[in-house]
Amino acid sequence: MTGTARAGSRSGRVVGTREAIMAAAERLYAGHGLSAVSNRQISEAAGQGNVSAVAYHFSGRDGLVQAIMNAHGTRVDQIRERHLERLTDDDGLRAWVDCLVRPVPEYLGSLGVPSWHARFTVQVLTDPRTRALTTGEALVRPHLRRTVEGLGRRLATLPAPVRAARGDMARHLIVHTCAERERALAEHTAPLHPSWDALAAALCDAITGLLAAPVTTPVSDRKGTDHEDHR
Repeated sequence: MTGTARAGSRSGRVVGTREAIMAAAERLYAGHGLSAVSNRQISEAAGQGNVSAVAYHFSGRDGLVQAIMNAHGTRVDQIRERHLERLTDDDGLRAWVDCLVRPVPEYLGSLGVPSWHARFTVQVLTDPRTRALTTGEALVRPHLRRTVEGLGRRLATLPAPVRAARGDMARHLIVHTCAERERALAEHTAPLHPSWDALAAALCDAITGLLAAPVTTPVSDRKGTDHEDHR
């Protein structure tokens, strides 16, 4: 075997090992939570004799979580590119919401049953440390960034803090709703929606309404204003 062939064989083994670790970690994290799963458990579940395999290949849990999220996020963004190609600046809010939402359930539907990515994502976004590590990186993806910018232009009349808060609400709605369907399919119970496409349509309806809802001044703020006016 030539040096080039040996290098290629070793590279292939490294990739295979990394993928096995990522698959095992995603399944274990989805089922038990991030803090309840040790690197040793992940290495053993991935069939690695070296219990330090996670540290060797990913420099620890944070690097492993980022690698899993980036791998899936890149594939979702490739789907989003196809949706973006159909849009123009004349399209309204609903079309841009579709572009934000639909790539996620479409991708999850391609993973088969059982899958763990949606439930893993819930664990990542509810852990303060991993949420901070991954949410900023997501917006670096070009097609997601373009979609968020397009939505922002259609919501320009909303105050910036309201846009940010509703964007956070929309993200949680997408992630948790998808995770519940993924869980139902894995456990062979009746999901709320008959298909991933039906779930996507329902999410698009709900999030369009959420983003376009009127802004109500909180009662406490109005009282504060009234109090100041009477001073």
